[in-house]
Amino acid sequence: MLLERISRIGLIVNWKTLGVAILAVFATWFSLQLNLVADYPLTIISTAVIFPIVFSIGHAYKRREAALDDYGTIKAHGRAIYFAARDWLPEENEDRIKHLEGALARLLTGCRDMFKGERSEMPAREQAIYAAFSELSQFVKRMRAEGLASGECSRCNQYLSKMIVAFESVKHIYQYRTPRTLSAFSDFFIIILPIIYGPYFAHQAIEYEAPILTYVMPVLFAVILTGLDNIQSHLEDPFDQIGPDDVAINAEKFVELLTCGEENGPCAIDSEPEVYAPAQTA
Repeated sequence: MLLERISRIGLIVNWKTLGVAILAVFATWFSLQLNLVADYPLTIISTAVIFPIVFSIGHAYKRREAALDDYGTIKAHGRAIYFAARDWLPEENEDRIKHLEGALARLLTGCRDMFKGERSEMPAREQAIYAAFSELSQFVKRMRAEGLASGECSRCNQYLSKMIVAFESVKHIYQYRTPRTLSAFSDFFIIILPIIYGPYFAHQAIEYEAPILTYVMPVLFAVILTGLDNIQSHLEDPFDQIGPDDVAINAEKFVELLTCGEENGPCAIDSEPEVYAPAQTA
């Protein structure tokens, strides 16, 4: 647990933090050497850096939550189609169930491969996903031929339609990021402000008359700015599996849990379900 927390700190404090901290320390030392001191207002920091980064973090978090909702929609409606194939037809068919399990596995595996890969590879990878959707559509047609009522086929097609809508929404989250100009604006001031604020750090060191703490303020300044920027960067792509908060698509576990509740499923219930008698009226 301790090592895991330390590794998470490493996601926030990295080489960028070190570089900005060195710039801030050098600017403070240089200002002290030249006796350049000034009491700058700290509102510049909040206006130029803190507010844009916090705005980007909030927007990136909402994109991650939207991706989770859509991922849940794909899984939920895929499971609903599985139940329809298993329970809505008069005759059981093991080949039909295996066919559907394979199609759902190919769909989620294709989503995982595309969202974890580079965006330049997306046109080739999304073909496998659309092929899986086409396979599911053909599967619904197969169930209709095997005796599924037209109304229930229509419902299965609605499930499939909602899965496609959810996928397209997640794909757009994957394709488009928060405004790049806003990110460039923040990066520019994260590098410039520690240098500009060298006279301010020198002023604080002289005012408090604590030479041993002279460089604590510039280092803390660098850690705060770059830490917020790193948090925003890790939330920017919710599928890259770099940070602990990313969306993980586990196709194998989804297919394995499809059979939960069945007699020979991985989480089958051994005991017979209790049957409750209707309440007696007085």
